[in-house]
Amino acid sequence: MTVVVALASWLAAQFIKLITFAIRERKFDYGFLFRLGGMPSSHTASAAACATSVGLRAGFGSALFALSLGLVVLIMIDAQSVRRAAGAQARLLNQIAEEFYRHHKFSPEKLVEFLGHTRMEVLAGAVLGVLVALAGHGFFPNWAGLQ
Repeated sequence: MTVVVALASWLAAQFIKLITFAIRERKFDYGFLFRLGGMPSSHTASAAACATSVGLRAGFGSALFALSLGLVVLIMIDAQSVRRAAGAQARLLNQIAEEFYRHHKFSPEKLVEFLGHTRMEVLAGAVLGVLVALAGHGFFPNWAGLQ
């Protein structure tokens, strides 16, 4: 069940991104299902769903839940700060490459700039993950040997 809710929350987050992008840009792009960044954070949603599932199964006082919660916090920090900083650096490098291109006539390959998340995107991913895990365990309490 833990793997199922983690995958389900990742899919839910990616579909939410796809739908909001389609509404905002007035075009449908299936490639958006596999892009990084955006609202909500799919990495955080998956990790939060996994930790919630572990807590429901092993107990919220267990060492396994503490470990999974620690991983969620690391993923949230990575999504909000480390990858966001990498995106800012990519944006700057793209600007430098474009300036260089104007003078030296080569075609640079642009770096991906849309990598990280805002705090709200990370929080939304965490909430989505917890809700998907609770729904999964609520609707299928005996699935995969869960009691």
